[in-house]
Formats: sequence, C-alpha cells, structure tokens
Amino acid sequence: MELWEEVANSLNEEQQRQLQQAIESMFAEKGMQEKQDKVERFKRLNQYVKPGQILFVGSSLMEQFPIYEFLQDFDIPLTVYNRGVGGYTTKELLDNMDACIYDLKPAHIFINIGTNDLNTADYSCEALIGNYRRILNGIRENLPEAKLYMLAYYPVNPEAAKDNPGMQEILKIRTNARIEEANRAVAVLAEEVGAVYLNVNDGIRDEKGNLKEEYTIEGMHMYANGYKPVLDALLPVLKSLS
Repeated sequence: MELWEEVANSLNEEQQRQLQQAIESMFAEKGMQEKQDKVERFKRLNQYVKPGQILFVGSSLMEQFPIYEFLQDFDIPLTVYNRGVGGYTTKELLDNMDACIYDLKPAHIFINIGTNDLNTADYSCEALIGNYRRILNGIRENLPEAKLYMLAYYPVNPEAAKDNPGMQEILKIRTNARIEEANRAVAVLAEEVGAVYLNVNDGIRDEKGNLKEEYTIEGMHMYANGYKPVLDALLPVLKSLS
C-alpha cells in the first residue's frame, strides 16, 4: 500500500486524473461482468424453478434480503426465488426481464428496483418512473395474472458512512429527501398500474428519519437484523399467500 501511495504521489495532476479514470473504468468493467455472470447463472437455474411461486427481484437491496433463511427460521411454508442483482438500475432490469422475471412465471412479484438510478448526478424522477412503468407494463403483458408488490425504497444513513469516502460521495446524491420524492412517485405509479405499494420502512428508521445505524453496513446496505423489521412488515402479505 505504501509503495502504491508513493507511486501515485509521484505523478503530476494530469497523470493522477488519468490513473483515477483508469481505476474507475476497471472497476466499472468488473461490475458489468459480475452482473452478466449472475444473469447467465439465472438462465440455467430458471430451468428448475416451479411456476406460480413468489419472486423477489431488484438490485442489491433485494439480492441481499436473506429471505431463504427467514422462511426456514420462522417456518413460513412458501417458495420464494430471489433474482436481485447488485448494482442493477431500472434500465438493466429492462434489458434482462426474461432471466430475472418472465422465465420463472411467478404468481406474485415483489420488486425493489431504482435506487441505483438515484445515485447519478443527472438523475431525474421522471426518467426513473418511466423505466419503472415499462418494467411493470412488460410484466402485465407477459404475466397478466401475476400480482405485483412494489417495495418502498429504504432510507440511508450518511452518518454511518463516515469511514467510507466512496459511500459518503454517493450519499451526497442519494439523499433521504431524494428517496422520499421517489417513493411518492412509486406509490402513485403502483396505484396507476394496479400494484400494491408496500412501505416497509417504519421499523428501520431512526428518530432523524435515517436508516438505523445498527442495521446498516456502510450507510446504505443492511445486515440481516435490518431486514428482520422489513420481513415483519411483509409477513401479513406473505402469510396471506400460503
């Protein structure tokens, strides 16, 4: 690490900028490859699913939901498939609807997608909702009998990101104010398309409206103890499906 810092400090400002761009490009390509690999695994795994079950789909906040363990821990007699992909935006889900949704032929679909759209400086709520609407319309066209449940976006906690400079920068853009604006728009969209909007955030917010610090890894993602209150909020719906 010291050698790396010595090399970086020996570069002039333009060379440092180019080095930073190269590093960011490398990580972006690695992230894209990881997403593609997951989709390829899904395509093969989907050959063995049982149609008519429950699907969780979205980005990392859905991918990391420990729903399999919770089903066993609380003796919930349901079959739930998880097709969340870390880093996914609404556009990326639109590009992979077959592997992530259609191929499973689910009867009930729980969606949490769009939080990564909030991270970009050129974000607009209109563009987010436009893509989300296309996702839902695609489901309605291909799986007309499926029931849709749209989860509210979880709050974040910038104070919990104090030791993570990268996350600090993200949370300057992905603020709770921006999240709440998006949640209001998602709730309206749910009513428009006949989906159920599920605000599952009451149990994970602190008195400031932030994600509780004891629940979060780095201000955005959650440990399993953070997902437990979310599960509690979902249980009445899930139990009605058993």
